[in-house]
Amino acid sequence: MQRDAIIKRASDYAQEGELAADLARLVAHRSISQSEGKPEDLAAYLTDEMQPRLAGMGFQTEISDNPRKGGAPLLVATRHEADDLPTVLIYGHGDVCNGEAHRWREGLDPFLLKQEGDRLYGRGTADNKIQHLINIKALELLIKATGRLGFNAKIILEMAEETGSFGLREFFEAKRDALSADVLIASDGPRLAADTPTMFMGSRGGMSFDLIVNLREGDHHSGNFGGLLADPVIILSHAIAAIVDHRGQIQIPEWRPTSLTPDIRAALKDLPPRRHDADWGEADLTPSERVFGWNSMAVLAISAGNIAAPQNAISGSAKATCQLRFVVGTDMAEILPALRRHLDARGFPMVDVRPGRGEAFKATRFSPDHPWVTFVEQSIAASSGKAPHVLPNLAGSLPNDAFTDILGLPTVWIPHSHAECGQHGPNEHALLSIAEEGMRIMTALFLDIAANARRLKTMR
Repeated sequence: MQRDAIIKRASDYAQEGELAADLARLVAHRSISQSEGKPEDLAAYLTDEMQPRLAGMGFQTEISDNPRKGGAPLLVATRHEADDLPTVLIYGHGDVCNGEAHRWREGLDPFLLKQEGDRLYGRGTADNKIQHLINIKALELLIKATGRLGFNAKIILEMAEETGSFGLREFFEAKRDALSADVLIASDGPRLAADTPTMFMGSRGGMSFDLIVNLREGDHHSGNFGGLLADPVIILSHAIAAIVDHRGQIQIPEWRPTSLTPDIRAALKDLPPRRHDADWGEADLTPSERVFGWNSMAVLAISAGNIAAPQNAISGSAKATCQLRFVVGTDMAEILPALRRHLDARGFPMVDVRPGRGEAFKATRFSPDHPWVTFVEQSIAASSGKAPHVLPNLAGSLPNDAFTDILGLPTVWIPHSHAECGQHGPNEHALLSIAEEGMRIMTALFLDIAANARRLKTMR
């Protein structure tokens, strides 16, 4: 009966407006780690919101400077209840992308939470403030109801995920003992379907790069010089077309993965349909295989001339910022060298290749057969009444390698967002219905861990 009462309290927290009120305070912090941001706003999110909340829950908290110059601070919170209990590590990031207020629709402000029906609008609502708020609040409900968690917990909050988790890996190397745990249970990214819980155990990697064609100083009259001077925009367009074909299929052999093995295909076979364009992506793959089991390139931005007021002139230069999302099996160190060789072989030595801003994310994938994964899957199925979608990896990118490679942990991610949430763009929003179910799922999961703590401590 106590278990049912705690889970009901978790549901009420979302349904009766408390979650929205807490989230509104978090969204109001302009904790931007990209070009619009200020270092003091990143620090304030930890000192003004997270540290007091966690200290009030009985956690020992410490805010540390980033080990890399110019990096954002990090917070580690620890609650140790007994040596013979398992330790759960929980991760979240309080930084957000640029607000880009001019791109949001009328009536919305990126840093002012607004509820419209099931939707909660604001920067960070989906990525990632509501997600770590749900997990922390679920822990808080257990402590308030029982006076304890029944397991040990550590929480790491960073403020630079949107710039590639700048300095996180160096911090983990230095704090390996302080962050030791038995499992990572965290939340980020979207569900595969809004009405069904999702689990994933890794993520695609992500690397940004710039393609630059710089032929001459200034622009030249398109009539007087048309047909005489090479057009950098046309050259750049053909260079991109040499990397991917007309339907986005990758043409660089080293960028085409070999890790879409029969077991991964089987794991992706019965996933629900995804929004997609039928004539886009690798033709011989299913939509799920394209996004979870394959690599994809995107042109994030392209620049030449002035699109708002074009002149009758041939630009002197052109630039495209691109990104490769890649799966396990892609040699990360060879991505840009392979691109350079490919362009040179196809007659594009004038296209300069430069690494993009921010850190690159490594691709990771963790076994869905691990006992911790099975335990979490069973808990979610029991508390939600739904079999969760289990993915080998997220389509997006996360610093999961810091947990698997440095800390050596099994990693289980349970997202509380949905694919159409608008993250990284205008009108970002969370769904209150997912948040309510997420509160029930996470509260039940932590109750289940407490009830099976000593058995879980022995699982490897």
